[in-house]
Amino acid sequence: MNARSEALDWAGAQLRARTPRKGERHGNAVAALREMIVSGQLAPGTRLKEVELCAVLGVSRTPLREAVKVLASEGLVGLLPNRSAVVAELDLAGCEALYEVVIVLEELAARLACPRISDQEVGRVGALHEAMVAHHARSDLAAYFEINQQIHEAVVQASDNPVLIDTWTRLNHQVRRAKYLPNVLGRTRWPEAVREHEEMLAALRARDGERLASLIRPHFANGLAVLKAASRHAEGTR
Repeated sequence: MNARSEALDWAGAQLRARTPRKGERHGNAVAALREMIVSGQLAPGTRLKEVELCAVLGVSRTPLREAVKVLASEGLVGLLPNRSAVVAELDLAGCEALYEVVIVLEELAARLACPRISDQEVGRVGALHEAMVAHHARSDLAAYFEINQQIHEAVVQASDNPVLIDTWTRLNHQVRRAKYLPNVLGRTRWPEAVREHEEMLAALRARDGERLASLIRPHFANGLAVLKAASRHAEGTR
């Protein structure tokens, strides 16, 4: 069994862990496909085969096609003229443009969150951080990255600004894929990212919004540097 088949089998097992109601199947298909793309289980350029995915996800073609449309609107799937769909390529220029916006959103979230976040919420972020570090120690990248995202989301939610939260959430699916790849491509980036999170947690605990905001930009920039290096390497091998 190849890696792609294993990924599809895993996604199908996760989706079939409970029997969804008919009305839930569309949402489940969106979530499962999105996760496979974001985590790199379905590589850029992979054609999405309807028959195979319908069998794996336990849905008919109609909810699958609707799910593909949703992911296309998020920039994760490309729709071709012959009505087939492929996993969108990760465009470096697009990543840079995306990061420019998300960095500003998370800097603002940091400044707003620090005076507003409760002790209980800070404790939850601290617990998430400890879990993330444990996953790093076990080299469990998928679990690590899931907790990593929960930490970023917790800070954004603590900003208590609904416009900021909504904007960040709509962009986050594209950001997640761009943030995941540097840890896969450059293993030296992974421990560096953990150290950066240690500093961010300390700033959050101190309720130092300006300090936390100042750590956001280099955190994203360091990951983007790995993507750029990988892109240059790929160009040089062609």
